[in-house]
Amino acid sequence: MAPSWIPCTVLAVAAGAGGLAITNPGPDDFREFAGQRLVDTITQEICVENTLPMALRLMLQSCPDLVASQQEVLGRIALEHSNRTNLGLASLYRTELGGQQLLPDLRIPRYEALTLAGAGQFVVVNTKETQQP
Repeated sequence: MAPSWIPCTVLAVAAGAGGLAITNPGPDDFREFAGQRLVDTITQEICVENTLPMALRLMLQSCPDLVASQQEVLGRIALEHSNRTNLGLASLYRTELGGQQLLPDLRIPRYEALTLAGAGQFVVVNTKETQQP
């Protein structure tokens, strides 16, 4: 005969797994997370570090506000360029952005990110920026 605590343990594990499955963030949650993450990254790299040419800096009244106003669009772009692997209790989002040619000698860097989603949270596991020839 099995010890009396086994059914309680099995029930607790099942309830915990069910709770994780219910709180596994979906695509809409990822879109919101990715949009905010991109706003933060772009603001830091373009607005704070002043990588914009002087003429553009003079034309822009508030670079951070302009970038922040594009959060929803940036989130949609990130979601469109992501593949979700739903593991039930958690999800993995693989995102690849960039690589477009702007001018003959200027290409946007390609960014790749792996994000783990679970228990209502997102954790960026790995990011990589690559320059393509």
